[in-house]
Amino acid sequence: MTDADITVAAASRTITYRDALREALRDALLRDERVFLMGEDVGCYGGCYAVSKGLYDEFGPDRIRDTPLSESTFVGAGIGAALNGMRPIVEIMTVNFSLLALDQIVNNAATLRHMSGGQVSVPVVFRIPTGAGRQLAAQHSHSLEGWYAHVPGLRVVAPATLEDARGMLWTALQDPDPVVMFEHVMLYNMEGTLDAAAGPVDIDRAVVRRPGTDVTLITYGGSLFKTLAAAQALAADNVSAEVVDLRSLRPLDAETVLASVARTRRAVIVDEGWRTGSFAAEVSARIMEGAFWSLDAPVARVCTAEVPIPYPRHLEQAALPQPAAIVAAVKALMGA
Repeated sequence: MTDADITVAAASRTITYRDALREALRDALLRDERVFLMGEDVGCYGGCYAVSKGLYDEFGPDRIRDTPLSESTFVGAGIGAALNGMRPIVEIMTVNFSLLALDQIVNNAATLRHMSGGQVSVPVVFRIPTGAGRQLAAQHSHSLEGWYAHVPGLRVVAPATLEDARGMLWTALQDPDPVVMFEHVMLYNMEGTLDAAAGPVDIDRAVVRRPGTDVTLITYGGSLFKTLAAAQALAADNVSAEVVDLRSLRPLDAETVLASVARTRRAVIVDEGWRTGSFAAEVSARIMEGAFWSLDAPVARVCTAEVPIPYPRHLEQAALPQPAAIVAAVKALMGA
């Protein structure tokens, strides 16, 4: 299969985050016959967020595999396939359900290379929807990616843009170790323009999405666009906010974060996880370790309220980080 065969269009086009993910899946399936997708309802139904819609008809049941409602079983099967030379992509319906497969992910996928002395590798990609905002209540709405980023042996990424949704999967499939890719549920309908040349992207480095001079806002995934909105609002008050999109939670690109904080001398971390034990706490600690003498104010965090995500829309929105709270945190740092 040549690159020309998998080119999907000759020019930039307007597509959704969901479409970008589907193109990435199709690209991977065309590029490498060892790649297959498995998970609950990914076949005939097209996936619970319609990401794999149409792929079953194009690639058939051997490569788009519906599985029983048993996360531990099909995640374990994906790990076994990876150990035997395949390149499985395993979709889990929501991060809450991924806890049912935590033993397979943490005790097997993440450890087998180390425990075998490097004799085996586990090149599997886990795609997991995460986050809140769709009124799916507490058992379908949490942000647990910080838990996974705690585990050595796993690489954890969170595509926020169309380019990253399109480009991270293929790069992840080249990794000999397991990659957990978190897709925020509020991004699936996001629409934008994607260049026809969009392809594999780096999954090691953070990116500055908006330059600024007064404060660094650090975030990832579904919180990126709320943070950019806050930066825009701050600009109206003559506060120049730099926005860093982490993209990869493990390994964490501390170099980009510290370089930004050294320029702006203030930092606010926006994280949809709970504040206690959050990934924001890890980023805050890295800044204290690496840029303490550059700071003009303590590091601040804007996180989700310490409650199970509520179902009623007004309570759900009140629990989550919002642009107004980010603006308020920045102004507190600035003494405004």
